[in-house]
Amino acid sequence: MDIEEHQTPVRIRPVRDEDRQAVLALAPRLAEGVAAWRDPGAATDAARRWLTDSITAAQDRRGAVFVADGGPPAGGVVGVVSVNRQQHFTGVTDAYVGELAVDPRAVRGGVGRMLMAAAEDWARRQGLRHLTLETGAANTTARQFYAALGYHEEGVRLTRSLEPEGTAS
Repeated sequence: MDIEEHQTPVRIRPVRDEDRQAVLALAPRLAEGVAAWRDPGAATDAARRWLTDSITAAQDRRGAVFVADGGPPAGGVVGVVSVNRQQHFTGVTDAYVGELAVDPRAVRGGVGRMLMAAAEDWARRQGLRHLTLETGAANTTARQFYAALGYHEEGVRLTRSLEPEGTAS
């Protein structure tokens, strides 16, 4: 898949070992939209672990990680998506997008759509009928993006703080 973005072609391809640092640099994008009472640093650390685990799973052929290579201003990795298999509570195996992150300089240039198309293509090749994902309830930009791609909200996760008033972190 190729598109022209600011006259620099963006190509979607499988992740390579040399992409690891660039992919991990996108981890803070995965912490956006985390609930206000959550520690954003801990969310970014978790995102780095998720990305590392996804790359390992792809190397072991238990999933796939695709990167968007190219883009503004000087090329390189400008986006990442990971996809694997996950069993839905109904017992059906779905494809599951664990992470989707796009460099802020490449947002709204079609990179996210291209990465999601790669994840969907991977899922179809695996013979899976559904692709699921999760995002933060406060991440309205991501929720609108996924809705525009035809994704429907299926569940809602609720959390209540058990800390005394004024001490929650």
